Amino acid sequence: MEFKSRNQGQLLSKIATNDGHGENSPYFDGWKAYDSDPYHPTENPHGVIQMGLAENQLCFDLIQEWIKNNPKASICTAEGAADFKDIAIYQDYHGLPQFRNAVARFMEKVRGNRVRFDPDRIVMSGGATGAQETLAFCLVDRGEALLVPTPYYPGNDRDLTWRTGVKLVPVVCESSDAFQITRAALEAAYKQAQDSNIRVKGLLLNNPSNPLGTVIDRQTLQESLDFTADKNIHLICDEIYSATVSGQPGFTSIAEVVQENPHCNLDLVHIVYSLSKDLGFPGFRVGVVYSYNDAVVSCARKMSSFGLVSTQTQRLIAGMLSDEEFVDGFLAESRRRLGKRRADMCEGLGQVGIWNLEGNAGLFCWMDLRRLLKAATYEAELELWRLIVNEVKLNVSPGAAFHCSEPGWFRVCFANMDDETMEVAMERIRKFVARKQRRRMELEVSLSFRRRRDELVMMSPHSPMASPLVRART
Repeated sequence: MEFKSRNQGQLLSKIATNDGHGENSPYFDGWKAYDSDPYHPTENPHGVIQMGLAENQLCFDLIQEWIKNNPKASICTAEGAADFKDIAIYQDYHGLPQFRNAVARFMEKVRGNRVRFDPDRIVMSGGATGAQETLAFCLVDRGEALLVPTPYYPGNDRDLTWRTGVKLVPVVCESSDAFQITRAALEAAYKQAQDSNIRVKGLLLNNPSNPLGTVIDRQTLQESLDFTADKNIHLICDEIYSATVSGQPGFTSIAEVVQENPHCNLDLVHIVYSLSKDLGFPGFRVGVVYSYNDAVVSCARKMSSFGLVSTQTQRLIAGMLSDEEFVDGFLAESRRRLGKRRADMCEGLGQVGIWNLEGNAGLFCWMDLRRLLKAATYEAELELWRLIVNEVKLNVSPGAAFHCSEPGWFRVCFANMDDETMEVAMERIRKFVARKQRRRMELEVSLSFRRRRDELVMMSPHSPMASPLVRART
């Protein structure tokens, strides 16, 4: 006998029945469009190309080669099977010592060996998603808030608020200032929260920025540290794209800034990291909370039991990241390939008159399509986005999903596909923009013709407007 409830809301929790996950966003709708009609070069050449997923697939060949050359790193090979029992049994949720040591050393290398990280302060989590939520639980009570500069990653609305009850207060950044974070914007957001009787507990920075593809300079980091110190609130720095920076300006970690400020309150500074973007391992779910606050480390470690990294994964990662020669070569080649892919994409877009915010980090470009909008509204932005997804068959992400302060900006990802698929995507963009420009020119010609025709009618001696009586009245 099957029991059906007339009202599921009376049987399930508020979390189960609310809309806090945020799946009703164009950001996730684009993914659904791709999932229902995925592009394939031979089986579905007219399908949707996924350009809404920030995934780094450009160096998988290097990873695969290392795995082939180091079969003992995995317990799922004949060479590594002897260690199966030791890895399969319960482990301390502090994590394998060799794993924490290797991750700490990798974080140092990514930051140019300018800082040191204590392996005992590394707390594992299920990806950056888990790390963000763990820190939210540790630092912020339900109904309190974090300040977040816009535009920001749409997943923050889910990761930081859905289960925690935390609020996000946007720090509005403008395109006229290249979306840079200013003290004035921070103060305005803080005052807005105060005026709404919302207690602010921290500031969340994403450096390098998703979706902007830019790095936060040292001065802005220092000003942000000063701001949080003045307000006695936490500073959380999400640095998951730190190894994706190619060229200058280089990446500066908040760890470098606090190292240069011996009198700052380290208890208020925390870092989120993962291997999802820098190594291209989102499926491994390796996230890290690094806090200078002993109480946060202790609490986060206890919470980590809800989202541990599997010991098998820890063992493999420890072996790979302990191979310093491999790591050095991988980081250099990954940056080179990401830089070339970005340059190729920006050049292709520039050829059809599409401008991108200047950047050198991340796995995406922040694309300016404001001139293609019918009007400077978010409704017009969504109309253009639907056209791009449904007709051009490209899943790009509209700025509204990132809480951008003005319509017409789109995030477009470039590192989750091969060169051939990228060329197909660029050709679709070229044809789309050319078609839009042709229609605009036709419209302008039509309007010009109508204006000229009206002028000729006005000037005709047979026109009523040519009558002396009409002219006298006007």
